[in-house]
Amino acid sequence: QVQLVESGGGLAQAGGSLRLSCAASGGTFSTYVMAWFRQAPEKEREFVAYIGRSGGSTNVADSVKGRFTISRDNAKNTVYLQMNSLKPEDTAVYYCAGGPRNWGDLRKGSTYDYWGQGTQVTVSL
Repeated sequence: QVQLVESGGGLAQAGGSLRLSCAASGGTFSTYVMAWFRQAPEKEREFVAYIGRSGGSTNVADSVKGRFTISRDNAKNTVYLQMNSLKPEDTAVYYCAGGPRNWGDLRKGSTYDYWGQGTQVTVSL
């Protein structure tokens, strides 16, 4: 059974930075496409970023482009989300997701088989 555990969330001021981590266990991490999604209160879950199996391909949402970077370390079974220039509208629960499919719409949550429990990110003015 694959388990994903996020960490690194917390409170940050606008303009600040946070780095989220997602540690995977119970599967073959290097064969999974990994992604980050987020859900703000009373809003639908939205795509943030995904990264291919080797880390050679990435895609980020327009809302975070230039501010957020996704990366992975297959030796550590971990995917990261570096978040810079944070804004109050980045406040949300951030979820790590993963799965073996590297085809179809990788910006859709339904593509992914495994999900973490989420980590809260709160950005204040």
